Amino acid sequence: MYSFKSKLRLMKNKKFLLSSGRAELLKLIDKHSSLTEAAHKMKMSYRHAWGIIQKINKSVGEAIVVSERGGREGGKTQLTEAGKKILKTYMEKEKMVEKTLKHPSPHLTVDGIVLHKNRIVLIRRKDPPFKDCFALPGGFVDYGEKVENAVVREMREETGLGTKIKNLFDVYSDPERDPRGHTVTIVYCLKVVGGKLKSGSDAKNVKLFSLNNLPELAFDHKRILEDFIKCPFKNLED
Repeated sequence: MYSFKSKLRLMKNKKFLLSSGRAELLKLIDKHSSLTEAAHKMKMSYRHAWGIIQKINKSVGEAIVVSERGGREGGKTQLTEAGKKILKTYMEKEKMVEKTLKHPSPHLTVDGIVLHKNRIVLIRRKDPPFKDCFALPGGFVDYGEKVENAVVREMREETGLGTKIKNLFDVYSDPERDPRGHTVTIVYCLKVVGGKLKSGSDAKNVKLFSLNNLPELAFDHKRILEDFIKCPFKNLED
């Protein structure tokens, strides 16, 4: 049986902050209030552990631990608020990744159907899969993004056209529709409200085609357009 093991790296402004080893060091410092004890638990020298802390300090831009010397119980090393914050962030993201690997979900995509000058807008894909094949403009929905905003964004990025959603057309969820993995796409019909037809982003070029003379299409876009052609509102112009 196969299993997955992820290695999460927490970054800030492209600077490396934490991975599992550094996070464990911070957890032990927080638990024992001692850098010496944390280093011992991780079987590394105090000097090496302190060097790691210094590197994190530099990337964060402020101290992530504070040391108190002396006293009846000896010195203490504790996480600062900045240190607690990045450790908490790392642990939250780690749980999210573990949950995703344990219970994988389909990726969400959008595709847009636009009739422009009585013809369908298609882009020629620049990258695999289906490199050089034509496809409906569309792509993956970003985390935190509404699907309605995603399809308008993808249309603008790939075709140069400003569009407005007319209606939701359909949802396609066949696990085999994308060779990269299980994707679910939400297909919208859109109206052109501005911009100029030009290729961009992942599109090698963009062209207009008659619905009666379609090229070879990527993914399941042939089926999508066959379904669209059968619909009574297909002739609504932009």
